[in-house]
Amino acid sequence: MKWLSNKGQALIEYVLIVSLITVVAISIVRIFGGYLKDAITKSSCSLVDKVYIEGASPGEGRCGTENDFWSD
Repeated sequence: MKWLSNKGQALIEYVLIVSLITVVAISIVRIFGGYLKDAITKSSCSLVDKVYIEGASPGEGRCGTENDFWSD
């Protein structure tokens, strides 16, 4: 009797590990995505000599002038 190979089992284990890592990565981006977007926006505002205006929630910040900041 010829024994079956375990290659299929190893492949399934690798697929499960990759899918778990993918789910965790997507969750982290969904949770912290707004904060990351705000950090990038703050950096770009300083590069173009504008003022960062904070939004109502994470990810809604924008660049503007001093007058825009005080009118909100």
